[in-house]
Amino acid sequence: MARFEMLDAGSGVMGTTAQADVLLELGMMYAAGRDCEADVVSAHKWLNIAAIKGSARAAELRSELSTTMSKADIAKALREAREWMTAH
Repeated sequence: MARFEMLDAGSGVMGTTAQADVLLELGMMYAAGRDCEADVVSAHKWLNIAAIKGSARAAELRSELSTTMSKADIAKALREAREWMTAH
């Protein structure tokens, strides 16, 4: 999928801010269902990773999104984010 191509292309090359912006866009894409099915777990995952990379906006959106999610979904999103960060 294009999302992996974007991320792989930028690994180690993009600055942290630019990478956080791309990850923020992924989170917003999944949250809104833009060009994909809406998926709050994936949205939270990407917003969380963007926040870790330094995006204050992603942290705000992640916080807002988490108020609509179950504890199980939040745990799943955090687990997926941790796995992604470990692999990349």
